[in-house]
Amino acid sequence: MGVAQEKVQPVPEENKQLRWLGGVAFTFLLAAVGFVVSQIPGLTYVGQLGCAIIIAIIYRQIFGYPEMLRAGITFSAKKLLRLAIILYGLRLNIGIVLSDGIGLLFKDAIIIAVAILLMVWIAKAMKADANISLLLGVGTGVCGAAAIAAVAPIVKANDDETAIGVGIIALMGTIFSIVYTIIRPILPFSAEDYGIWSGMSLHELAHVALAAAPAGQDALAMALLAKLGRVFLLVPLCFVLIYFMKRRQASKLGEEKTKIAFPYFLLGFIAMSLFGSFVLGNAIPVSEEMLEGVYTFTTWLLTAAMVGLGLSVSLKEVKNKAMLPLIAMTIVSLVVSVVAVVLV
Repeated sequence: MGVAQEKVQPVPEENKQLRWLGGVAFTFLLAAVGFVVSQIPGLTYVGQLGCAIIIAIIYRQIFGYPEMLRAGITFSAKKLLRLAIILYGLRLNIGIVLSDGIGLLFKDAIIIAVAILLMVWIAKAMKADANISLLLGVGTGVCGAAAIAAVAPIVKANDDETAIGVGIIALMGTIFSIVYTIIRPILPFSAEDYGIWSGMSLHELAHVALAAAPAGQDALAMALLAKLGRVFLLVPLCFVLIYFMKRRQASKLGEEKTKIAFPYFLLGFIAMSLFGSFVLGNAIPVSEEMLEGVYTFTTWLLTAAMVGLGLSVSLKEVKNKAMLPLIAMTIVSLVVSVVAVVLV
């Protein structure tokens, strides 16, 4: 007689739901820890998102991945991330960009092209990880973590690569924004020109605000206008990347038609941009406090999602993948700053 095999008991549905809820709650808990840590003097420059993803990566290295909570953590990293990007569209006022910033759009397009093409070229020359380098090029050229999250599924980047890209962007953007603030008094710029330079060259929206605010409201307004132009160009950039990814895969497979997953959440991003630009404040009155509340909620969603990504990073596995892209991005960020000076 054969040995009777032990039956595997299925996990009760209630336990699955509790684990899912616990996983989502855990990502928000680490997001909250990141918020508290970001209030420490000196770490305010890093910001909640940067602190949270670093904490998540450190947690993974010390305690390992919390497998029981995987379903909820994955939900945060995937679904909440897409929701955050959709809501991020409310920050983009298309009307202002097209009416006041149309001239800046052309300059922003140059910045994006320089950042991505130079990053890809340097990474290839250095034999750096291609996916991480491309994500960093997009993040540097467009709008940091949100841009990286938007293009990651298009270029088929995995969670490790996405999290590393976001972490490096947070670090580099923080360093550059602090340097901008320090050297601002000695630059031969008017307040408005300094704002445009910051908006065209810094990585995250928060970094732009951090660097431009000390120069006054006019500088901050121009900086945000220049930055929003880069955010505006995220959507056409995604379509360009989809086109080139299809061509590259078709050439590899020898097929004319190759499926690339379309990031449908970008349609939500566009819809929210249109809604925020032409409906909110016009057909639907809304207070600044309410908008700020939505922006804060979006930041928490994005931070929880980045925690989910950060928990998937094993430094033992990726330590050799991150250093060369970091060096390449440092060079590209410096070049982008110089090019932005010329364009101003």
